[in-house]
Amino acid sequence: MKKSAITAMLTLLLCGTMLTGCSGASSASSSNQSSEPETTYSSSSSETTTSKVKEKAVSKAESSKKETSKKESSAKETSKKENKVSSEYRSALKSAESYNDTLHMSKKALYDQLVSEYGGQFDKDAAQYAVDNIDADWKENALKSAESYNETLHMSKQGLYDQLVSEYGGQFTKDEAQYAIDNLKADYNKNALLSAESYRDTLSMSKNAIYDQLISEYGGQFTESEAQYAIDNLTD
Repeated sequence: MKKSAITAMLTLLLCGTMLTGCSGASSASSSNQSSEPETTYSSSSSETTTSKVKEKAVSKAESSKKETSKKESSAKETSKKENKVSSEYRSALKSAESYNDTLHMSKKALYDQLVSEYGGQFDKDAAQYAVDNIDADWKENALKSAESYNETLHMSKQGLYDQLVSEYGGQFTKDEAQYAIDNLKADYNKNALLSAESYRDTLSMSKNAIYDQLISEYGGQFTESEAQYAIDNLTD
């Protein structure tokens, strides 16, 4: 009887040990199985992130390439337009330089000459480009024009100034005209005498009438002393 009871107890203890081992093995196996997906998930997430970074880099590179291509295309088109326009602009500038060297014109007169149907016949933009880019000294041009007027027309100081700024004359600015008058070497007494002789020879005027013509604002515009010098030195 006692031997049978002992045998039964040993059997129970053996089964309990086996159950515990099985349970432990099962738990370990379960633990291992549950951890594997986590490792697999972590690897998948990393691969997805890397893939997105690569896609963004490729997209950015392609976008940059397209932008560069657009800029190059735009630059080529601009260059073509500039070359097409520059041809006429350069011609207008060369014509302006030629006029400036020989006629010593004002900026406004030079522009008018370039666009005139009897002159350069350039379009307004080309003419404007020319007068804006020509290397000209407008004050010196005014002085040279004043010298020409003085040698051929024998004008008074005021008459010269008015001729230089007139829209029908030199078309210089007031500052340019004043510079010319201030730097012109002219003998206005002599000019008055030459004008008086011209009035006498062409209009058959008396000395009194000549004097009045010389000082008139619509005539010679000489000073009274210049006009008197002319009358005193006018021969019969």
